[in-house]
Amino acid sequence: MAGSVDLDRAIVQWLEWDKNPKTLAEVRQLNCDGDIEQLQECFGSRMKFGTAGMRSIMGPGFSHMNDLTIIQTTQGLCRCLEKSFPDVKDRGVVIGFDARAHPPSGSSSQRFARFAATVLVSQGIPVYLFSQITPTPFVVYWDNGAQIVEPHDREIAEAIDKNLEPWSESWNDKLVDCSSLVKDPFENMKNKYLECLQKHCFHRDINKETKLKFVHTSVHGVGHEFVQAALKAFSFTPPLAVPEQKDPDPEFPTVKYPNPEEGKDVLTLSFALADKEGATVILANDPDADRLAVAEKQESGEWKVFSGNELGALLGWWNFTCWKKQNPESSCLKKAYMLSSTVSSKILRAIALKEGFHFEETLTGFKWMGNKAKELIDKGNTVLFAFEEAIGYMSTEFVLDKDGVSAAAIVAELASYLATKNTTLSQNLKAIYEEYGYHLSKASYFICHNPETIDRLFQNLRKYNETNQYPKTCGKFEISDIRDLTTGYDSSQPDKNAVLPTSKSSQMITFTFKNGCVATMRTSGTEPKIKYYAEICAPPGNSDFEKLKEELNDLVNALVEHFFQPDKNGLTSQST
Repeated sequence: MAGSVDLDRAIVQWLEWDKNPKTLAEVRQLNCDGDIEQLQECFGSRMKFGTAGMRSIMGPGFSHMNDLTIIQTTQGLCRCLEKSFPDVKDRGVVIGFDARAHPPSGSSSQRFARFAATVLVSQGIPVYLFSQITPTPFVVYWDNGAQIVEPHDREIAEAIDKNLEPWSESWNDKLVDCSSLVKDPFENMKNKYLECLQKHCFHRDINKETKLKFVHTSVHGVGHEFVQAALKAFSFTPPLAVPEQKDPDPEFPTVKYPNPEEGKDVLTLSFALADKEGATVILANDPDADRLAVAEKQESGEWKVFSGNELGALLGWWNFTCWKKQNPESSCLKKAYMLSSTVSSKILRAIALKEGFHFEETLTGFKWMGNKAKELIDKGNTVLFAFEEAIGYMSTEFVLDKDGVSAAAIVAELASYLATKNTTLSQNLKAIYEEYGYHLSKASYFICHNPETIDRLFQNLRKYNETNQYPKTCGKFEISDIRDLTTGYDSSQPDKNAVLPTSKSSQMITFTFKNGCVATMRTSGTEPKIKYYAEICAPPGNSDFEKLKEELNDLVNALVEHFFQPDKNGLTSQST
């Protein structure tokens, strides 16, 4: 075929190394057809290993998820583990999988798990391979139980590049079935998880007697069995499961997007079941059950879907309230912490200031919050709660990551407790804001497929309108401070250096306004998006909700008009 030298070389390597008959045949056909465009998509680049691991669609080629790229990735991970942990052959590696699959290529999450296990076992490393689908929170990441951060991601990526050719036994997945090095941790881990979770149940009698009815949807993912078990561990009657969505289905046939963060569109079947059965609270997990969305029926008959920030306020308040009853001594507050990501609501900061515990902000993502939590715990502190606005919550200390299973049980207990006080989640949220100050937020994003446009947009903010400095206003709103985590600049610090880690490979600028608003613009690490997050934080006593909402909307409009300039930059607006 007539392709570039690099493309031809990549195809030759693929034809030599791939042993999956479906993906091998597909590449051979593309090669015979001379389909340069499709071959370029499959082989034009290689998936990069980052702190979120490998992300791509399933399909043939080095740029996609498939048997060969999984083998290559695991070989690199294996060599990195051998270097980082001389006792890895005593420790072993945990491997889990979900229900996702791609029939045209014969790929599936379970098949990938088997090949990953094969690579490790072939090198004499024990593997704890789950026999059934599991929620992500059941599978730990690094030796500290948190997601990997630098420099581990870079070291793994380098090791992958040095170990691309499959080893002699890497394709022999029969090793998984006959090796004494492979053990199934499913039942043991499930039992230990539920045992640890029960320590966070504080109102078992209320849970047993509650008249509230709950609906749960796993959105065709892995959450059904585990949420049922979690609520049973809290002494609840099992929640009503949305029948069309309770069993895993990688095609997600009943929803356009299998992500409850999208809001009401994903919950249509949940609303119908709840209305039919008289349930007033809906618990919705994403397909791998590490996130949780919650909806509550209002007196008007309408359903309110709580935002990630609103649910973060409710869970933060509840976790502190329960912990405080167990630890009434004021000295305990000195070692109590809550965390949230920098683009999430600052409501935890407001609660911490009034109640006397500590609050810390991290970069976006639970890789940062999980590692910060472990660092604090290792110093003898207690981390009560951590959350991110993208409906991710860490309500326990035994999972250092977002966990939609434990969050579902804890939200159910909170709702049941409030019902004994003749109040609701929505009413309690209002009470929290009245006590600690209203925190209203608005988030959205623009689609942009051109990296040069994104770079130009952010460079314009650094040299605003050719002034060689950051903007001082955004429309009518005066800016008091600017933090740029791409360059490491922070005007609020005495030395002008940002406290949080910086990264030149991503764009992120935060503007603090004199009216109490904070707005962050950042690029997505996995999608062609420029995201923005805006919040107005009012002091306690300012209960003019409509005025605050209007001011926030005005700020967002100014942000879009002056900083994004969508028409000029060819951006497509989306709402989250």
